[in-house]
Amino acid sequence: MTTMTEQATQVYSVFIRATPEQVWDGITQPEFTTRYFYGTKIDSTFEPATPYLSVAADGGETLVDGEIIESDPPRILRHTWRSLFDGETAAEPPSRVTWEIEPQEGGVTKLTVTHDQLEASPKTAAGVAGGWSYVLSGLKTLLETGEPLQG
Repeated sequence: MTTMTEQATQVYSVFIRATPEQVWDGITQPEFTTRYFYGTKIDSTFEPATPYLSVAADGGETLVDGEIIESDPPRILRHTWRSLFDGETAAEPPSRVTWEIEPQEGGVTKLTVTHDQLEASPKTAAGVAGGWSYVLSGLKTLLETGEPLQG
């Protein structure tokens, strides 16, 4: 059983055969995110203090909102996160997501996603716990093969 303490900071890493610039594009460009991030497009200028929105691919419902805290392409992206697709999660305080991109040897990049500040957001913590591994697997598959994880 996972306790709330264990869920308050969630860390996921994946190694991707791609450049840091390709990984950056993969996490910031809608033409990529719609193919692996539950069909959503990320809408942001990625400048500090600007909105970070995850919007349904049809341009309708905003599923996640937040604000860019730090953006240093292609090294780090940090933003707040508030899940809006459920009334209970929408009522919780925002959490924080950090994407760290690190070049490795041999044309490989390490991507680490840390989702933290979840202590006061137990519904969000539980919801994202099952999602990040799928999202990162989808990103890796897309960047390495050009095809989404699920057709």
